[in-house]
Amino acid sequence: MMKEILEWGKAILFALGLAIVLRTFVMSTSIVDGPSMYPTLENGEWVIYNKAIYYFTEPDRGDIVIIKRPDKNYVKRIIGMPNETVEVRDHVLYINGKKQDQPYLTRDALMGTNNFEPVTVPEDSYFVMGDNRSISKDSRNGLGFIKKSEIEGRTELVIFPFQEFELTR
Repeated sequence: MMKEILEWGKAILFALGLAIVLRTFVMSTSIVDGPSMYPTLENGEWVIYNKAIYYFTEPDRGDIVIIKRPDKNYVKRIIGMPNETVEVRDHVLYINGKKQDQPYLTRDALMGTNNFEPVTVPEDSYFVMGDNRSISKDSRNGLGFIKKSEIEGRTELVIFPFQEFELTR
């Protein structure tokens, strides 16, 4: 009987240790706070994000990332890569002077993308925006350029509410 209890105890401790390691270094969850990523992600949705991905690859345009800041975490989409010039003219996003297709945006979101002058993304940074452009706090108006060290990970899927369960990529 005592041997069986010890075996169960070891199994439980191993499982807890594995869960802590996975949550700390590999995958974690975050709750979307606010409507800035609507319609892609909605306020209150829970997402799983991959914390390990950027140890092996670089962030890419279109990735939806978790950004760690002292006041809170933000969920945003990477728009501009290091050394690129980003601007919006007449509600159209241009990167290095080329018009960008943004199929994930609604017509309202496109029309809500206010003009801004060209900015060049620094070497070690990224330019991010929310999908709900008219109300998003992002690189244009408060977050500034995002350093790779501030990116916690890439969102992979919505896990709650259950009827919204889907990949975010």
